[in-house]
Amino acid sequence: MTLMRLQRALARAGVTSRRKAEELIRAGRVRVDGTVATLGSSVDPDKQRVLVDGKAVRPAAAIWLVLNKPIGVITSRGDPQGRRTVFDLVRDTPGLIYVGRLDVMTSGLLLMTTDGATANRLTHPRYAVQRTYRMGVHGAGAEAVRRALESRPAIDGRPVAIVALSVRSKNRSVEVELTVAEGRHRIVRRLAEALDLKIEWLHRVSYGPVRLDDLAEGRSRPLTRRELDAIERLHGGPPAGGRSADRPAPKRRARMRRAK
Repeated sequence: MTLMRLQRALARAGVTSRRKAEELIRAGRVRVDGTVATLGSSVDPDKQRVLVDGKAVRPAAAIWLVLNKPIGVITSRGDPQGRRTVFDLVRDTPGLIYVGRLDVMTSGLLLMTTDGATANRLTHPRYAVQRTYRMGVHGAGAEAVRRALESRPAIDGRPVAIVALSVRSKNRSVEVELTVAEGRHRIVRRLAEALDLKIEWLHRVSYGPVRLDDLAEGRSRPLTRRELDAIERLHGGPPAGGRSADRPAPKRRARMRRAK
């Protein structure tokens, strides 16, 4: 059972705002399974019958988006300094949350959804969902960087779960494509710091089965049905329901090869 505050459930279903929903509850106009609801109560909108003025409330389909976050945009609902947030780049949607934070100087793929339960599973260490990053670094040559990453360096006493990597020289820098099966806070930046590497730029290109591909910076798109089904298969949970664009999923890349 996925419980949420009743006023939040009403807002997510598009009935009204949370504040107006609280007024409806106080006025005794909301019933849950035949009983007049009280403010502060919780509900499972998928399993319990909710009525407002005698009319059934139907839960809205979950929304899933992928956003190409630019550098300088904050992964947060608001910012005391007035900087743009990821929510400024997408349509205002009740209940929308992000999946896996990107820091202000990291760009790239950010999943956003109203499906909190599946979002929690995607970020939980138990499921070891893979994320792929590209970055430019300096401080060592390409071969030294490759050997260092292959040595399975540890952060906080635990090896970083690197599952694939590609390293190559480019101009005076080294470009790295790195896939990790974990989401510890700032793990890629902390990994670079542990190896005495200076990050010039950092960009996430995939999260689980979802790839950024050619999505323009600052733009978002709905997930495809195939991507939603692939998210479901990651953890064997209930279907990741949602509104999605009915178009073919992007082609999966072949497994990365290590640069010689």
